[in-house]
Amino acid sequence: MNTFSGPVADSMDKTWVKLHRKSTEYKVGLQNFIRNSLIVASHEGKIKCPCQLCANRSWRSPGLVYKHLQAEKMSPDYEDGLWDEHGEALPNPVFLDEIEDEIEDQPEVNLDMNDMLTDAFANNSPPGSPYIGDDGATMNTAPPEVQRFYNLINEANVDLYPGSTKMKKLEYLVRLYQIKCLGGISDKALSLLLKLTKSILPDGETLPDSFYKAKRLICDLGLSYEKIDACPNDCMIYWKDTANLDKCHTCGTSRYLYETIEDGITTRKVSAKVLRYFPVTPRLQRLFMSRCTSNHMTWHATDRPIDGRMRHPADSPAWKELDRLYPSFAQEVRNVRLGLASDGFNPFGNMSSAHSIWPVVLTVYKLPPWLCMKQPYMLLSLVIPGPKAPGNDIDVFLAPLIDELKSLWDVGAATYDVISKQSFTMRAALLWTINDFPAYANLSGWSTKGKMACPHCGDYTDCLRLYYGKKFCYMGHRRFLPINHRFRSQKRPFNGKQEHRPHPIPMTGLECLFQLSTLQFKFGKATAKPPRRRKGDAPPYNGPWKKESIFFQLPYWKDLLIRHNLDVMHIEKNICDAVLGTLLGIDGKNKDSIKAS
Repeated sequence: MNTFSGPVADSMDKTWVKLHRKSTEYKVGLQNFIRNSLIVASHEGKIKCPCQLCANRSWRSPGLVYKHLQAEKMSPDYEDGLWDEHGEALPNPVFLDEIEDEIEDQPEVNLDMNDMLTDAFANNSPPGSPYIGDDGATMNTAPPEVQRFYNLINEANVDLYPGSTKMKKLEYLVRLYQIKCLGGISDKALSLLLKLTKSILPDGETLPDSFYKAKRLICDLGLSYEKIDACPNDCMIYWKDTANLDKCHTCGTSRYLYETIEDGITTRKVSAKVLRYFPVTPRLQRLFMSRCTSNHMTWHATDRPIDGRMRHPADSPAWKELDRLYPSFAQEVRNVRLGLASDGFNPFGNMSSAHSIWPVVLTVYKLPPWLCMKQPYMLLSLVIPGPKAPGNDIDVFLAPLIDELKSLWDVGAATYDVISKQSFTMRAALLWTINDFPAYANLSGWSTKGKMACPHCGDYTDCLRLYYGKKFCYMGHRRFLPINHRFRSQKRPFNGKQEHRPHPIPMTGLECLFQLSTLQFKFGKATAKPPRRRKGDAPPYNGPWKKESIFFQLPYWKDLLIRHNLDVMHIEKNICDAVLGTLLGIDGKNKDSIKAS
């Protein structure tokens, strides 16, 4: 008797996978799964076995697959993923597919190219209608934004080739560009691919013959970036008042690596260092202008559960303190709160090169928890070039971003909300930074090395210098325990002393500014060192401060409850590497040496 005879399941139901394997519902779901797989994904009467032992590596008979899934669970990666080995179709590579899969009960949206362009430009005119402005202006005299919109609408309606029914020209180029970004395809390879595609399409095809021409069309969608030349010694950037200088006004280094001169005329100049700046305002405006994200930008005020638990930054005291201090900002629930993160990485992987590039990323905290930490909503704002890390000179490169954040706080930006179909003035505030401990020093200006490395304890940091290791260790952690904790009275397990002091109170922003009022600091790695002091000349005391952080230029920064956060997962990874490297005696990571005593 054939156990799997009967009607084929209409759809791939996955609810049975989580049930008990002895239950009737699990057996029925398993039988329907195997029946459907025999129809759409079989090979010589066999199907791939998805149990955690086989993991889709072997073709098995239906009866054997049934026995395996009765005895073992389905492979965890396959259980929660796509059943592509058993007939489930891959999703189309269109924008926002990942977002739609993440959001439960999301209404279906027709994401064709005309809708995407309308969302991107917040234009309410129906596609294909002639432009007539409020003052009677026509297409020839329309604003550049409107002209670009209608040019793209025209391109979106151009056939890929005569008789094409599945895809238009602009949609094909946008999807091809997405594949390039996801797959890391070079510009040259994509140009060759376009030429090959043109050669096999019928006469009358409309594809460009190079990636450069395709990119010019795609760039009209907006969200471009700005190149800003920088001094190779990190002294300054050539921006605003200094945009036309040819030499650094601090160290005198040339702005250009080399220049090509023909017949006395400069034909080409190659900059020594280039900062890439991605404006934040247009991308924040797009979140309100798109129907797929606009309704989520007020989740924290309309749908967030208020039960005393912390599951979102809106539940934190820092968020509430900003609302209390600036009620006019809190009154508009569509105003944006941001977080900033930055760290260095080697773009050449694990090679011996010590090249370090620092991206600066902003996180939009207006979105619900299942979206705000997703890659599409992490806004890359700066790419600080190498080859060396900027260190304390990172403020030089942060200047364009801080200037834009100041404008978003003081003036705001006119933004169209597609849900309410009205324009409003969007303002934004930076809540805090998130980084590891070394990057903490670069962004805050507080040195995380030496006697007072703890930014929380400040002048009351309890430190001890190791005699052989020549390093500092810090023993004041018992001050943060409850006043009657038994560890406070123990001596031998710690430093031989009892601890009865209360925990230190961290400095406020105003106290930080007071300590920084007499600090003098010049940016740049070629800046001359200050002259040596004479004996008896006591310099003004600034603690471990190295600079006044550029973030204090934000009007609200001094009033924030928390200005800098530590990336716990990053620090745990570093500590775990050190502990395992010591236990296993790994060369280069072993901390068990004379310097550890």
